[in-house]
Amino acid sequence: MLPTDTALVLFSGGQDSTTCLAWALHHYARVETIGFDYGQRHAVELTVRPTVLAKLRAHNPAWDAKLGEDHMIDLSLISAISQTAMTHDIAIETQANGLPNTFVPGRNLLFMTVAATVAYRRGLSVLVGGMCETDFSGYPDCRDDTMKALQVALNLGMDSRFKLETPLMWRDKRQTWELAHELGGSALVDLIRDETHTCYLGERGALHDWGYGCGTCPACALRARGYRQYAGTEAPAA
Repeated sequence: MLPTDTALVLFSGGQDSTTCLAWALHHYARVETIGFDYGQRHAVELTVRPTVLAKLRAHNPAWDAKLGEDHMIDLSLISAISQTAMTHDIAIETQANGLPNTFVPGRNLLFMTVAATVAYRRGLSVLVGGMCETDFSGYPDCRDDTMKALQVALNLGMDSRFKLETPLMWRDKRQTWELAHELGGSALVDLIRDETHTCYLGERGALHDWGYGCGTCPACALRARGYRQYAGTEAPAA
């Protein structure tokens, strides 16, 4: 049996995964991280990952003591077999099936499967991901039912007892900022705002009140609205 106080966090360098990493460091005794280079258009997120990790360590000595190895995995095959606005330089738009073309088919399924494979080898029992069914773009692999079904499949296929945790599943972006504040105060909120990357287009020019980004893509729009609701400069959605 794997120890139940160990976790592997899917960590991209973005707002959601950084908040999930802070959550895992609050709840588990030993935490490792895993990131994926899948040919993403916003590969700048991979560039900021080491800085975010270093600043999380500096933010809280107890977290520093818990935070272990970081694993970077080449999943460029995703870009090779997909044609999406997340992996190619094409305009963001809605497809005939109603999903935005930022949806990368199979991405989160592959991420969790590879993470489980690494966790099995590393002796880690909990897989933590930032999937969310509240503020999201309709991606079917972000849904709670998908994650629950995947947990069953992974445990059957590996004869294991992994637990998939998605602490943001039922939180909107305002509540995600609030969770960061609960976990690490305004210093953690500032760290996430200033250092993480969410923008689909990889824009990292001007620093806005909510962080870096183009300000117009769906990811930026969600992040900006959530931050301003958290900060009290915009009314929450009805």
